Formats: sequence, C-alpha cells, structure tokens
Amino acid sequence: MKLKKLLAIVLSVALLATCFVMLAGCGNNDATNEKVLRVAVVTSPSGVDDGNFNGDVFKGVTNFSAKCKDYGYDKVNYKNVNITNMDWETALKPGIEAIVTEYDVIVLSGFQFGTAGLKTIAEANPKVCFMLIDSFVNDASFNPIAISNLYAVQYAEQESGFLAGVAAALETTTKKVAVVNGIAFPSNVNYQWGFYSGVNYINSQKKDEAGWTPVQIVELAGRGGENAGTQYYGNYLGTFTDATVGKTVGDALIAQGCDIIFVAAGGAGNGVFTAAKEATANVKVIGCDANEYNNGFKSGSAGANVVLTSALKVLNKSVYDALVDYSFHRFKGNTNAFLNATGDYTGYIKDATSSQLKPTTITAVDAAYAAIKAGTIIPSANFNGVTFASFAVGVPQTPAAHA
Repeated sequence: MKLKKLLAIVLSVALLATCFVMLAGCGNNDATNEKVLRVAVVTSPSGVDDGNFNGDVFKGVTNFSAKCKDYGYDKVNYKNVNITNMDWETALKPGIEAIVTEYDVIVLSGFQFGTAGLKTIAEANPKVCFMLIDSFVNDASFNPIAISNLYAVQYAEQESGFLAGVAAALETTTKKVAVVNGIAFPSNVNYQWGFYSGVNYINSQKKDEAGWTPVQIVELAGRGGENAGTQYYGNYLGTFTDATVGKTVGDALIAQGCDIIFVAAGGAGNGVFTAAKEATANVKVIGCDANEYNNGFKSGSAGANVVLTSALKVLNKSVYDALVDYSFHRFKGNTNAFLNATGDYTGYIKDATSSQLKPTTITAVDAAYAAIKAGTIIPSANFNGVTFASFAVGVPQTPAAHA
C-alpha cells in the first residue's frame, strides 16, 4: 500500500511538471477569451526608435505579431520598456522587476543586461521566459551560466565585419578605409577584427593584379581600444551614445583621406554619419547591426545618401525564431547560443533600395559569404585564435606592431 501511495505521489508531481512545461508558450486568455501573448522588449538607453540595434530587435516582435495567428495566438500585446540609466542596481534591475509579472516573454536588448543579477530575477520568476540578445550571463570566472528560463544569444560579428571589409576594399577610390568602434567589448572587437580580415583578404587576392594598390586601414593616434588589459588599437570612441565624439573622429579620418568608414558604435556612430554627410569629398559609411540606409540621407540634397551597405546581425530573425519556438512549446531555456552565417544570422545588405554596391562587389562579397558558410574562410575574432594578419600575405597594415 505504501508503495502505491508513493507511486501516486511521484506520478502527481510528474504530471504537474508536465503541465508547467506545456503551459510555457501558451500565453494568456484575456476577458474576450482571446489567446494573447504578452511580450516586453526592454532597452536602454536609446529605445526602439534608434534606427539600429534596438529597433531591429523590436522588429522581430512586431513581425511575429503580424503573423501570430499562424502560431496559435489571436494577438500579441507588446511594449517597449526603455530604461535610460544603464546602472544595474539603480535602474536596470528595478526596471525589469517592475514589469516581470505582467509579461509571458521579456526580451532584453543588449549586453548591459548580461549580468549575474539577471539570474536572480529569472529564477524568482520561473513562469516568465527571458531572451537575452547579444550577451550571455557569466559567472565570476566569465563562464556562461545556463538558466532554465533564459535563452541567450551572441553573434559571429566577425563574419559580418569581414563582409564589410571586403566591400570597403573593393569600393574605395582613395585606398584608405577605417572602422570606428564604440567600446572594446568582445562583440565590438569582433567587428573590428573581422573588418581588418576582409580588407587584408582582398589585398591578398588582388596583390598580383596589375595596377592594384593595397588598401590601407587607417587608425588615429590615441584612439586605441583597451579592455581587461588587452590593447585592440583601432578607432574607439569610448562611448556608444556621444555622437559629438563620433563626429570628431569621423572628421579626422576623412581628413586623412578615408573615403569608406565602417561604423560600429551605436548612437555615437551617428556623429560619423554626420561627418560623412558634411564632407566635401565623396565619403561613404557602412552601417552596422541593422539596415541603416535611412540614416544616411543628406538633408537638402534629394536622394543623396552616404550609406554604402550595412553589415548585419539579423536580430529580428533571432527574436522571431525564438518566439516561434516559444509558441510551439520548445522554448530553448538553459541555452547560450552563438548564431552565425549557417543560420543566416549574419550578412550584409545588397539590394538596390538600401545599398550602393557595384555588381562586381556584390559578386565578390557573396562569394566570401558562401565561403564563410562553408567554413573555408574563418575571419579573425576576439577569442578564436585566428589573426587578421593571416589574411594579409605580406601586405603590411598600420600600425606595423599588430599587422
């Protein structure tokens, strides 16, 4: 008899656990008995109207909302919660805790949410599913932590940076290009080193062609990025928000002859866009993370646009795909995922409405992207052990100390 009672208890617990798993992804019924999914996109500090990272994350939610009936929902109630102060204890943590019981899914947009404090919030709210975009939660030794109701993703930015470098090297007329970064966080460094790899790759491919002049990567003195004692050189602004600094650096690079600048600096990069728009020379920028073509139009000059192309982390697809998984009861908790070209989560813009690439450049960049997908090209990244100098084949870059 005792054995039967024990078995009954075990079965009851198992049934409850099964019910919990099945409920995750079911959404809620409102007063009209509609099946509603409640999603919050928490951003800081520029909100979803930044025309860049946050906006593309939010697009994933709105795209899903437009097709929600295909996934069993009558509607999606979604909201952007914009937290302008990036301090975890005084703003980010209270901001998340204030809304956590109101939503089924909370999408956290950006590296600033990748703190160990998120583990505490997630574990205290096991019925809420969290998506962390562009970061993992790490322990004190910087090892990623798996959390049962958290799906965290990072991207192979070096792949998109490589494509930007290939495009810049093929499109420049002054033979001087540059990349401007915000802060030397790993993801930003990946863009930088991928870009260097792409430029060096084209120099290597073209070095024996008659008339080919090697493309130079320009770095300004005193603008090197540093993180945890490691020097990354480059053109770092030290901020993702101060467009004034971006304008100063953009002007300086243009004065040194750069006619194509890859901008991976968030809102601070808008200053580089302004520098390109105001330049008397024909200067183009390559956007970052999302399609930035609409940010490139010159005022008072009909149709004139400074955006050559944009290097992508396909953030909207990442969020959309994760919401589809949620709706089908297969939310990927306990997951820290690296998304890359094999899932079409990196790439670049090439359509004529949002880029100004020559057809021959598109052919070359497409070939490079196919090689990345196939694994025959592995761009340099912050931690993958591949040096961007390995693409140079005897073509020196500046400064020589890290070419």
